[in-house]
Amino acid sequence: MNDLKKWITTALLALLMLPAMAQQKADTTYTFRFVPQKDMFYVPWSGNGNELSRLLDCIENNKAAILDGKLPLLVDGYCNSLGSEAENLATAKIRANRVKSELIIRAEIKEENFITRNHATEGDFVTVRLTVPVKETAATDAEAERLAAEKRAEQERLAEEQRKAEEARLAAEKAEAEKAAQQNTLTDTPSGTKITNDYHLSLRANLLRWATLTPDLGLEWRICPSWGIAVNGSWTSWTWSDKDRRYALWEVAPEVRYYMGEKKAWYLGAMFKAGQFNYKLSETGKQGDLMGGGITAGYQLRLNKALALDFNLGLGYLNADYEKYEVIDGVRVRRGNETKDWWGPINAGVTLVWKLF
Repeated sequence: MNDLKKWITTALLALLMLPAMAQQKADTTYTFRFVPQKDMFYVPWSGNGNELSRLLDCIENNKAAILDGKLPLLVDGYCNSLGSEAENLATAKIRANRVKSELIIRAEIKEENFITRNHATEGDFVTVRLTVPVKETAATDAEAERLAAEKRAEQERLAEEQRKAEEARLAAEKAEAEKAAQQNTLTDTPSGTKITNDYHLSLRANLLRWATLTPDLGLEWRICPSWGIAVNGSWTSWTWSDKDRRYALWEVAPEVRYYMGEKKAWYLGAMFKAGQFNYKLSETGKQGDLMGGGITAGYQLRLNKALALDFNLGLGYLNADYEKYEVIDGVRVRRGNETKDWWGPINAGVTLVWKLF
């Protein structure tokens, strides 16, 4: 009899609790992912589109209660990928506002329907929670919660994979940008100069030639950092002692160069030289043609972005075919022909180089 009374009492209590259970409420959470260190709300990215559709459906089903202020939307913004707490809180606030703006536009609700908090912890996301009445049985709720938990876990896994991929992409872009910046760096000090772009045309003047009163000018075209084409020309004409002494010549010397090393400052080249001369520095003068060529080597010392000094030396072969003469009563008198071959230094220079463009 006592057992029967206990059973009846328990059944009555259960019946009395059913209405209360029907009025229970449960939190429904929607999570929106953000790219680390960014505040833009990308709707199609990381499952945000599906999450937004679910949230809009929930708002539509409870819109009257939301607009009446009975069912506020609890918005929490999170950020922990920046350097300081202030930066994280500011970014979390912007993220939360972007999500709210999307809901205000799409669901036609108002700012006062939200309760917002921002956090400088946990991750890079925004959550929106609603406490809505439970309409299904406990078993159904448990199943729904399990499915929701599995879906959230899958979304978090996908978001983590996308976050890692995004971080790897950003790191690769940063490394590439740093590499490009280092390659494009050009300092003004000679010791720190690194030539990264030598596609230019330069004007050249051999200072040693000018020191012997022999004007000398040339051009060099750097067709790429490793190869250049240069040509120098010299001309002078001097007479003195009532034209009994003579120093005159002209020369043209084209050259192909190969630049070496990290700074492209050292080079080897091949030169061809041709010209004519007229020397009379004693009683006998020599007038004729010269031709030859050889191998050159040198180093360019960069002074600044526009100027450099080119130290060079050429070794090779020259052939001089000339006639001897004397001047008698102002008239040149021929005294024979000679031909000489020369092996050794054929060119030397300390050349000022001015980069035109």
